[in-house]
Parts: sequence; C-alpha cells; structure tokens
Amino acid sequence: MTTESKPGVSYRDAGVDIEAGDALVDAIKPAAKATDRPGTMGGLGGFGALFDLKAAGFHDPVLVSCTDGVGTKLMLAIETGQHATVGIDLVAMCVNDLVVQGAEPLFFLDYFATGKLAVADAAKVVAGIAEGCRQSGCALVGGETAEMPGMYAPGHYDLAGFSVGAAERGALLPGRISAGDSILALPSSGVHSNGFSLVRAIVSATGLDWSAPAPFASGRTLGEALMEPTRLYVKETLALHREGLLRGAAHITGGGLPGNLPRVLPQGVVAVLDGESWTLPPVFRWLAETGNVADEEMLRVFNCGVGMCLVVSDVQTSSSLLSELGIPFSLIGRIEAASDPEGAPALRFTAQPHFRG
Repeated sequence: MTTESKPGVSYRDAGVDIEAGDALVDAIKPAAKATDRPGTMGGLGGFGALFDLKAAGFHDPVLVSCTDGVGTKLMLAIETGQHATVGIDLVAMCVNDLVVQGAEPLFFLDYFATGKLAVADAAKVVAGIAEGCRQSGCALVGGETAEMPGMYAPGHYDLAGFSVGAAERGALLPGRISAGDSILALPSSGVHSNGFSLVRAIVSATGLDWSAPAPFASGRTLGEALMEPTRLYVKETLALHREGLLRGAAHITGGGLPGNLPRVLPQGVVAVLDGESWTLPPVFRWLAETGNVADEEMLRVFNCGVGMCLVVSDVQTSSSLLSELGIPFSLIGRIEAASDPEGAPALRFTAQPHFRG
C-alpha cells in the first residue's frame, strides 16, 4: 500500500516573494548611494548601518532622533497611483522635526510594509525617500521591506521613517527665547502630510474624482495638487542657526500653529501672531468653504500656509540672510511677556486668518 506525498508549499505560495524583495534592493541601491555624505560607512545590505560622527565633523555631539509616517495621504497616493513623492513627505516629516532642535540630519532609515510587493511602485517610493534625503543632506543608510500577506488590502502599503541628527552640545534649540524676539514664517507647499483624513472626507462629499481639475490650482488635477510633497526646511533653518540668529523653531504639523508653536516657548512669554500677515494658499480656502470647516478647526488641523516658524533675535539680519538664500518668508508676529508669568506658554492672534471670501 502506497501513500501519495502531498505537494510542498513554498514561501512564494504563501504570498511572500523573496526574489521580489531582492530585486527592490538592487533597484534602489543607486538612489541610496547618491545620498552618501561625510560620515557614511558601508552601504545597503548589512544587518545594521554604521555612521562616523567624527568624520561628519562633530566634536562633542548630542544625538537627536525622530520617527514619523505619512498618514492617510498614502491613501491618496494609492488611489491615484502617484507614488513618486510620498517618500519626500516621509523624510520631511522627520528631518523638519530634527532641525527645530538645532540638529543637522545625518542619516535616515525607512520601513515599507505591504501585502504583496509591487517592485516598480516600491522603487518609486524609495526613490522619493532618497530625493528627500539628498535635499536635506542626510544619507539613506538602510531600511526594511516587509511583505505580509493578509495584513494589507491589495495594492496598499504603509511607510514609517526614522532619522538621526546631531548637534554640538551647546547648540541645541530652543535657546533663550524672550520678549522682543520676532517670529518669521516659512511658507508651506500646501497641505503637507497632516489632516488628510479630513481632506479625503471633504473631497468624498463633493463627489469629485482625483482626476478632476483642481478647483484651487489651475492646470492640475485634484490628486496632483493635493499630492504636492511636504517642503523641506533643513538648509535655511540650519543657515540661520549657524549664524547664531535662531532662538527657536517650530515645525507646523498636526495641531497647526496653536498646537506646535507654544511647544518651543518657555513659561512667561506668549507668541502674538497677525493672522493676516501671510498669504493663505488657495487650497485652504477651498477646503474651508467646501467642507464648511470652522476657522478654529482649520487652524488646529492644517498648517494653513505656515510650514515652519522661526523665532529670531535680530529680525533684520535674519531677513537679509533668508533673502540672500532666495527663501521666501513673512514676519508674522513677536514674542511678548505673558500677563500671567506662571501660566503655560500660549499663542494669541491680533487678527485671525480669513478662510472665506
């Protein structure tokens, strides 16, 4: 009596393609190599990444680390098939947080997880990550690709990023912020990577397709306009800091101006902003009007045109330096002594931004 053997099951049969993962690593190696900077050691493929702080020029460094994702903006990338720029978003959400602490971004790692690996799409995502690293002067030293059948809907993926920077021990931010300092705003490129659950809900209620003309951006589809990547603020922020002009900085992400600028202020002071002092990008007027979103909610959810706030002691010299670098900016407020010195740091507006009309 003989028993027929059962056919064997492979990892590929279970939904994981090792060869696809290897192909992705090979595809992204040139992009990662292009991000090399002083201090980088080795390349992709090792069990861990090495970095030489001495070779990067630091003498008594303090390490600063950040991690973040792209949020539900990924749903828009997946639904539109636009994968080339979400990697820039991922890098920006991390390194923009590093520089507000006075740190220079050194290296970056990513985590890409999906149910079934589509090498071409994943390569576009990682190429965007490499481009974000190149623009911010940090090296893409490694990452992880996870293919997990059953964890994600077909075609879906998730991203996480991790960045490490360094600052000399005496150069960490925020510094001595005090009454009389000025607040400069660096403009955002659009919605950036926060609030997309609300954005998607508003768009869904309109019935508009992502391929429809954007009501707020001539010559672009709705999807293209909303996928505009998060702006990187590394070089201009560090330029001010290295000149000793920067006392504090706030990356305006989830929580908006009210939720982020007070985080860098010491007790005893208040940030006083003129909400009419910067240009409100058309996308925010459209979202407010189309979704009938309250002004307070707009300010709490979105950056509303301000991607980075810089607290400076010498506004004239700071303005001149930014102008020389070709960086647009607005003077949006000042630091004043708080009426209640024992109270929590706060923010108030002399005039609220106008989201309608």
